[in-house]
Amino acid sequence: MKEQIRAFIESQVEAYVNNWNTRGNEKVMKKIESTQKRKADIVKVRANTKITNKTQDSDNTYIHYDVHMQYLIKQKDTLYLEEQLEQHVAHFYKNKLYESREVDPAVIMMNQEDIEDEFPDQDEELRVSYRYNRLKAVQYAERWWNSYNPAYKKFDVDCTNFISQCLRAGEAPMRGYPNKSKGWWMQNNNWSYSWAVANSLKSYLSSSKIGLKAREVSSPTELSLGDVICYDFQGDGRFDHNTIVTGKDANGMPLVNAHTYNSRMRYWAYEDSSAYTPNIKYRFFVIVDHI
Repeated sequence: MKEQIRAFIESQVEAYVNNWNTRGNEKVMKKIESTQKRKADIVKVRANTKITNKTQDSDNTYIHYDVHMQYLIKQKDTLYLEEQLEQHVAHFYKNKLYESREVDPAVIMMNQEDIEDEFPDQDEELRVSYRYNRLKAVQYAERWWNSYNPAYKKFDVDCTNFISQCLRAGEAPMRGYPNKSKGWWMQNNNWSYSWAVANSLKSYLSSSKIGLKAREVSSPTELSLGDVICYDFQGDGRFDHNTIVTGKDANGMPLVNAHTYNSRMRYWAYEDSSAYTPNIKYRFFVIVDHI
């Protein structure tokens, strides 16, 4: 059985690269089209696989494995590397492969807590001064985009938790503990809704007047490294995902890092995502100093 599993995992690398070379499925075409839309080309693709978990009983074996995709993208005279981590599970029944599928990140992101929050500031006398350290925030996003800092709790839907960690690494101040519906904080193995829930972080950034603050802008071109983009994939007013700006492409458009569908230097619009719909709405937040 070990040999079968090893052979299967190794075959996935070749299969993924072949899919890209032959334009082998709808997902590949979606990625290519979204890249060409901004006058860029994927010039090289690499894939690596890693087994992350294995469970079995008398007849069934389930292998959870990651596929680490790397795309070398050329735009004008600029080359940069985009990376994404796909999570997959393979089901072997009586030592024969029964099914292999990707764990759809769209399903994961849509299954978040549904919380209606308000973040009033008028009853707080706290005035926290800070300067946002964008370099440290981006360095953190680069360090942990494809792994998990053991100093923090890991969530099944981890995108907002990851962005909060990046903001905290940028020396943004926490406030509101221990009220989960107030402020933005993580402490003593507990956290505010705004720390870990996508829609709550968007609400907090929209309204906070003290401590961590942000200014909403109308265009992604107004964002700098360390700023935040919020995504409402369905366009229903409930935001599902957050990313942090870690780079710019040759046209000055943001490239972002994220968790849940772990990504590095991904084009901000997410048009190649399985979660994307024509109704998608974005909110663009510039993190501002409070001095």
